[in-house]
Amino acid sequence: MITLHQFPRAWNIPNPSQFCAKLETYLRMAGIEYRIAETLPIYAPFGKLPFIEDNGQKLADSRVIICYLQQHYGDSLDGHLSAEKSARSLAWQRLLEEHLYWVCMYSRWQYGAENWRINKRAIFQGLPQPLADLVAARYRLRIKGQMRGHGIGRLPAAQVFELGRRDVAAVSAALHGKTFLLGDRPSSVDASAYGVLINLLACPVTSPVKDYALTQSALVDYCRRMQFRYFPELGEPQFGA
Repeated sequence: MITLHQFPRAWNIPNPSQFCAKLETYLRMAGIEYRIAETLPIYAPFGKLPFIEDNGQKLADSRVIICYLQQHYGDSLDGHLSAEKSARSLAWQRLLEEHLYWVCMYSRWQYGAENWRINKRAIFQGLPQPLADLVAARYRLRIKGQMRGHGIGRLPAAQVFELGRRDVAAVSAALHGKTFLLGDRPSSVDASAYGVLINLLACPVTSPVKDYALTQSALVDYCRRMQFRYFPELGEPQFGA
């Protein structure tokens, strides 16, 4: 059985990490059995979460892992997609994981002392004090450096959140009248979308882009639908918490 190594759960959502939430969602969507091992990046062989162990092999990066799962466990989610829908899936994945994700990270790691306190408590809850504060401070510097390398960390907050608002508006428009991002059938991009969006809408970190996202009923309904379908044990997401 696959072992999924990820952060501890928090906030009544699958995971406070967008990519851990994405991967666990994919496993459930694809009907692949797995077990969870809660850990932190400092204990991960690749320095990042999530990673999996399967048949003695360790794999990191959610994209690499999903490609591996498709090759070894079948592609029940994307096999029906046309070339055009596959292209749209990739484009949405890039927007969600390589742009809106960083806006969310900015909200948690750089924007506001209270946001950082909430984020730190959730991410590093498994460490004793004072180790938790020391590791968190070091990890925060690393994340801020990554945000500057991406470019989002160099912008004023107002510009960051305006860019995020545009991302959110685009996803909301795409979901209007649809059950899933590409239509009536789920596909792997829905794991990406839910992983990012539930971490925007249903975590206690505040930001202008979250406030805007909560006004978009298509996004709220989508996250509720995905959570009830794939994580029924978690119950109702705590939107606006």
